Amino acid sequence: MSDTFQDFITRDRERLHAEREAIFNQQHELENKLAVINNELRAIDAYEAAKIGKPASTRQTGIRRAPRARSGSKRELLLQVIKDGGGLTRGDILEKMGLKGNKQGEMSVSNALTALIKGNQVARRDGKYVAA
Repeated sequence: MSDTFQDFITRDRERLHAEREAIFNQQHELENKLAVINNELRAIDAYEAAKIGKPASTRQTGIRRAPRARSGSKRELLLQVIKDGGGLTRGDILEKMGLKGNKQGEMSVSNALTALIKGNQVARRDGKYVAA
């Protein structure tokens, strides 16, 4: 059976979306690992300061912040999660994105959901978010 050009495009688009989602997931895992390491470094700095009797410094020795992705990419990932889920609650979304319990991540998702609703890319039906 011969594939049409549209079949080829559809398969390629699905492949690229899957690769993109995998990269976003890897990026999220790396950001979480970096946050854990940064917390440990801050704890070591605080312990060292307490040990020598100095107030804990607010400086961040040796801690590099990861460059932030542009906010649109988080919206795109969120939109893809919603499309793939076929109607998800906010809790479901947070769970799928691995952000449950991460206050900053949860706030980011809430802000992105609001922006997507205002942009008519997402709608809310029966307490669930669906792609518009």
